[in-house]
Amino acid sequence: MKVISQFTARPAMDGDGVNIRRVADFMNTRFDPFLMLDEIKSDDANDYIGGFPPHPHRGIETFTYIRKGGFEHRDQLGNVKAIKAGDVQWMSTGSGVVHSEMPLADAQDGLHGFQIWLNMPAKEKMRPAIYRDSTDEPLPETENDSGAKLRALAGSWQLTGTDPIEAPIQQLAGQGKIADLMLASNGSAQLDLHEREYVGLYLYQGEMVSQTAPEKVYSAGQYLVVDSQQLIALKAGEQGAGALLFAGQPIREKIVHMGPFVMNTEQEIQQAIADYQAGRFGSIKA
Repeated sequence: MKVISQFTARPAMDGDGVNIRRVADFMNTRFDPFLMLDEIKSDDANDYIGGFPPHPHRGIETFTYIRKGGFEHRDQLGNVKAIKAGDVQWMSTGSGVVHSEMPLADAQDGLHGFQIWLNMPAKEKMRPAIYRDSTDEPLPETENDSGAKLRALAGSWQLTGTDPIEAPIQQLAGQGKIADLMLASNGSAQLDLHEREYVGLYLYQGEMVSQTAPEKVYSAGQYLVVDSQQLIALKAGEQGAGALLFAGQPIREKIVHMGPFVMNTEQEIQQAIADYQAGRFGSIKA
């Protein structure tokens, strides 16, 4: 595995006082087609109890994955869903979505989850919104003989030596696909992702050890952009490891970002603000 660049998630706050760790690039030059990764991980309800009250989006796709605890999602399209551990949710917001994500009242054991933003091509930013989740079917998993288990969150995936698996959610912007790779102590895995130009991984647990000299150790909270044209070989340390994997095709379009909106020009951003303030996005029904 050839690491092209390396980043560290930074503490941040969003929603109603929710403490997160974030990796983002809204210049869209390092993670294209991905824009942002937020991780929420805490056993203290004070870190997340405020949740994310109603707010708008335009021009992006939001992808949520829960490993522990859960949120209740509501939007102006009429969707009301409990997104719990092992679930994913995808909103291709297009021309506009208003939604809220509030911690489930019966989640007593903390919260661990992620929200990923993907950019949308300019030609699709103003199409109707699309909503999907995996609450009605388990996410597919595959395991190798070296202590690796891969859970497909979006798109099609294959560990070397195993059969391919397909997540229930497909067709992310930029041909994006996402997986959760879990490695046992000293476990290892190989993936061939050469069909995608961009590949990144976010280490959320444990340590990974490079298999090239000199040996390098990567720890939780680090985001690696790797060479997609080389075989991706991953190995965990003594404590095992967990990582989200990302792959996609860069969109390579100029973007302008302001809060929950990602468009291509400043004029489009101002139009998004005006449309939201005028109530054209709709509102969440109680």
